Amino acid sequence: MEILYIALLTILASGIGTITGFGTSTILIPILLLYLPLPETLLVVGVIHFSGDIWKMILFRKGFEWKLILTFGLTGIIASFLGARIVFSASPEILLRILGAFMLAYVIFLVFKPDFKVPKKNLTAITGGGLSGFFAGIFGVGGAIRTLFLSAFDLQKAVFVATTGAIAFLIDSTRIATYLINGVRLEDAYLWGFLAFIPASFAGTALAKKLVDKIPQRWFRMVVALFLFIMGIKFLIFP
Repeated sequence: MEILYIALLTILASGIGTITGFGTSTILIPILLLYLPLPETLLVVGVIHFSGDIWKMILFRKGFEWKLILTFGLTGIIASFLGARIVFSASPEILLRILGAFMLAYVIFLVFKPDFKVPKKNLTAITGGGLSGFFAGIFGVGGAIRTLFLSAFDLQKAVFVATTGAIAFLIDSTRIATYLINGVRLEDAYLWGFLAFIPASFAGTALAKKLVDKIPQRWFRMVVALFLFIMGIKFLIFP
């Protein structure tokens, strides 16, 4: 039953993560921590997230922004490796609360300054890639930062989803390999569980594709901002 619950939750988490660019790990990690230590939880969710990255690239394959993938991805790979290396000794509470406060401040600022955007520069992409890679490696929740910085470039919906998936693919590949190299292993039940988790990830992504097509472009940034606000409160109060 535990595997079934996680599979059903994966459908929901993958759907939200596809639409907003983040949320898959934020939903799954607190649940899996009820059953597994943090390193094993990060590995399970990392593999689920990795499969979701692949589905995004396949289903939205006509929308890649390659320059952003390279600038976000290269710094993200390095930062993800560094974050994953210290996951076994770091305490996440303080950093996640700082992250939550920053996200809330950003969204509130947008309410009063709706025309403001993070500068549309290479430095924005490099910084966003580095921060999202580090938080993904150490906490498994780098997507919110990646979305925050990627939103500066006002990408069309399909391009946003495909580009986010490609960047996350690079980061997740790095952190999963680092977890395995550092000796993280899973029980057989969870290894067999991937036979359900990976198709569930595809189902959530496919359902989200239908919803993304129905969201008007002018509302898309507001939907993303709303999820940033919710996740900011979550990180700040319940890190």
